[in-house]
Amino acid sequence: MISSRTTDRVTVLTLDRPERRNALNHDALDELEAGIVAAVAESRALVVTGAAGHFCAGADLTELEDVSFTDRLAEVLDLLSRAPITTVAAISGSCMGLGMQLAVACDLRVVSDGAAFAVPVARLGLMVNHWTLERVTRFWGEGAARHMVLTGAVLTSDDAWRLGFTQVRGDLDAALELARRAVDLAPLTQAGSKLGFDTHGGDSSEVARYEAAFATAWSSDDLSEGRSAFRERRTPEFQGR
Repeated sequence: MISSRTTDRVTVLTLDRPERRNALNHDALDELEAGIVAAVAESRALVVTGAAGHFCAGADLTELEDVSFTDRLAEVLDLLSRAPITTVAAISGSCMGLGMQLAVACDLRVVSDGAAFAVPVARLGLMVNHWTLERVTRFWGEGAARHMVLTGAVLTSDDAWRLGFTQVRGDLDAALELARRAVDLAPLTQAGSKLGFDTHGGDSSEVARYEAAFATAWSSDDLSEGRSAFRERRTPEFQGR
């Protein structure tokens, strides 16, 4: 259900349930979690995509019976959003419900023409967690987020570009090109900056974690390597320490 391949320090995780437009069930969530853990261990960037022309049409409602699925999903989304490597969603076709949650859990989004986006909870009588609402609002803007959640609106790839939800228009190859730009950059800077983006200024523990990452980067071998490479006019070779 979830296939994985790694090339040049970029892992691609492909949701592969074409008969359900890549809607995910409990087993697929377990496989996705394992794929994320492996990618963090061996790669510098991760691309999440879907097979057969669709990203993810949501949760598999034929198997969704209670909130235990949403609890498990929250764990996997948290793992993906906190991954210390750069993550990219390569989106085509349907990006609905759970698909949107996966998309906003990633750092960056590449969207192909014809993609469609929705958070159709009001059509089903259920709700998403606050984490999802916060990130959909952050990446789409509050007006678009309320439009999708409260009226069931389906937005387009043009909307995604116009509103800043996507950083690149293109296909999986474009997403891989974007991911490859990240693999040679300083890992401590990337991981620490990701902490900073998700830090709320009123949470002292989150601020402390970011300040610790800041201090680590400024005392790292990578900073010395970056400075040396700049002086010597060569490409730095960062080791993440």
